[in-house]
Amino acid sequence: MSRAPAGFDGRNAVRVVAAAIVALSLAQTAHAQAPGAALPTALLFENVRVFDARAARSTGPTNVLVVDDTIRTISSAPIATPPGTRPVRIAGAGRTLIPGLIDAHVHLTFGALTQAQMAAPDFTVQKAEDAAAEQAGQMLLRGFTSVRDVGGPVFSLKQRIDSGRSPGPRIWPSGPVVSQTAGHGDFRLPNEPSRRFTGKPSRSELLGANFIADGRDEVLTAVRENLRMGASQIKLMAGGGTSSIYDPIDVTQYTLDEMRAAVEAAEDWNTYVTVHAYTPRAMRRAIEAGVKCIEHGQLADEETLKLMAEKGVWLSAQNLIADSPDMDPSRREKRIPVIAGQARLWPLARKHGVKIAWGTDFLFEPPLNAQQNAYILQLKPWFTPAEILKLITHDNAQLLALSGPRSPYAGRLGVVEEGALADLILVAGDPVANIDLLGDADRNFAVIVKDGVLVKGGP
Repeated sequence: MSRAPAGFDGRNAVRVVAAAIVALSLAQTAHAQAPGAALPTALLFENVRVFDARAARSTGPTNVLVVDDTIRTISSAPIATPPGTRPVRIAGAGRTLIPGLIDAHVHLTFGALTQAQMAAPDFTVQKAEDAAAEQAGQMLLRGFTSVRDVGGPVFSLKQRIDSGRSPGPRIWPSGPVVSQTAGHGDFRLPNEPSRRFTGKPSRSELLGANFIADGRDEVLTAVRENLRMGASQIKLMAGGGTSSIYDPIDVTQYTLDEMRAAVEAAEDWNTYVTVHAYTPRAMRRAIEAGVKCIEHGQLADEETLKLMAEKGVWLSAQNLIADSPDMDPSRREKRIPVIAGQARLWPLARKHGVKIAWGTDFLFEPPLNAQQNAYILQLKPWFTPAEILKLITHDNAQLLALSGPRSPYAGRLGVVEEGALADLILVAGDPVANIDLLGDADRNFAVIVKDGVLVKGGP
């Protein structure tokens, strides 16, 4: 051990350090109590029903205290706001407090733009982000406080929202979709040749919409590139789709080895792969490769759904529409078998105990975004109101949590519980008795809170 320098007085040094610590503590206290210093907000909801998402029922009269971004106290007895906070009291008047809504399948950028806009010569990444930001702000006002974006240029928009520069939901980003050549995520224009032969990336790849990756090595690189940029999960195209040019619905995409490469790379980062797939063959190959979630699945047979339940694989399902004013005729034609399969999918998945999530999946038709809440009501033939509300809050939150340490936000979502994050909606009425209330956010969502901050409404 080295010797202390000459003249060093250990006891005096301890006194100096102790005095400095006391002075710093007093300075911090004085600063916190100084006039004009910002105090943490204490939101107090008084006399509300609370939707218990785990039990799928509403409580009797209850009070809920939110401090900063967390639900601090829930009690049937009166709650006092803590000292040193700025109290904001909200009279519930018997209305129902529910968790913020979650959409498990969105494309914030692709859903904000038409295909013609994306193909325009003057189209830029900034234009895409601005259009997506506008839609994200409207989505938050519809009560969707969290979304899982399963493909497209979204990393910059997420940073913009998280930093407070734009309003919008929490985003679990996948980044550019990973597709084989001639796969569902091959967005090249007809005159664009393969990068493999020309060395030139496609325009859509340069815009951050997709990676065209063939072979194990390219798939590994594409997945790792997304993880490098902050993806919370990976989106892989495992079968044909209705919104793409080259691939019929029935085709299976990616070899088992290629898909396993994606799964291995994601698992090394403690997260998962979800795949676009409609047919039993594509779904079964994905399950064999180790994916944790399948998007769509409208053509699934009963045996494949049983296998999903056995393996604990999630089904992220949607109710697509057969037609719309702006839908391309070829897309309309390709959707016919998919639409026919939807009515079978939901009850069969329930029957076999598949883990189910819900999302909308709007693509290239911006006017559809305004119908996001109305799409919830399409679940009424197969679920009770309480089950629907649980599905779009608690259950969807469990899928978000599958990202594990790659989840971009710490804390529990999808529940109104002490210690959970304060993403909340005060509904004018009881959606457990009348689920139609969720279909009109403008009229029926009196208060919306994201991360403990009032987004809409107030005292």
